[in-house]
Amino acid sequence: MSDFIASEDRAVLERHGLASFEALWALKLDAVDEPNVERGGWSSVCRLELDGAAYYLKRQSNHLTRSLRRPMGEPTFAREFRNIRHYQQLGIPALQAAFFAERRAPGERRAILLSRALDGWTDLYRLLDQWSELAPAKRQAVLHAVARLAAHLHGQGQMHGCFYPKHIFLRAAGEDYQACLIDLEKTRPLWFGKRDRVKDLEPLLRRTARSWSKAEMGRFLADYLGGGVDVEQWSRHLVARLQDKASRR
Repeated sequence: MSDFIASEDRAVLERHGLASFEALWALKLDAVDEPNVERGGWSSVCRLELDGAAYYLKRQSNHLTRSLRRPMGEPTFAREFRNIRHYQQLGIPALQAAFFAERRAPGERRAILLSRALDGWTDLYRLLDQWSELAPAKRQAVLHAVARLAAHLHGQGQMHGCFYPKHIFLRAAGEDYQACLIDLEKTRPLWFGKRDRVKDLEPLLRRTARSWSKAEMGRFLADYLGGGVDVEQWSRHLVARLQDKASRR
């Protein structure tokens, strides 16, 4: 895969001498959290601000994922970058890549993924912390936005695979909300139809159960399913999966 630079970001990166793998790899920045040292390598995330534009610079070494197509492994950022581009082609709202590249060094496989920061957006996890304080109209707008995002995702034949509140970002747009997704590493096609859709929604409903009332969960499902679908039947499938997950702990 050749180096990728988004046309919208090329000028600012070139202005700061950062339009290459080597320059971004050598950049000294503080990590926003502890590096991930799983998978036999490491992966870190730093915030980068350039001329008023904000980015997240993700760098990794020997942090690989394996699949049937790539049994020898590939950087997890390579998979995420492909999914970011795929979502863009499908029109699924998600984070945007500004730069991606890979390099091989002796005993090392390195990768960089630079994405635009979602400044002005708030993840659903934070909104849940203040859920009881939100006006009813605002709660309904959030529920509708998340349901619409899930419906569009699945309507395009994709399963996110990690559909958690912390991976769903929202931004007010008048009286409504826009919603988009981050963390696309585990996304894959909906191979098993309804079963995969239920599997994708279950983590969201499990993590919102303490904040969303039964009526709000019903409203979410009704918005997600649209008209002409048995909401109660879907609710029973989701409850069964939630109970099955709980019994395995």
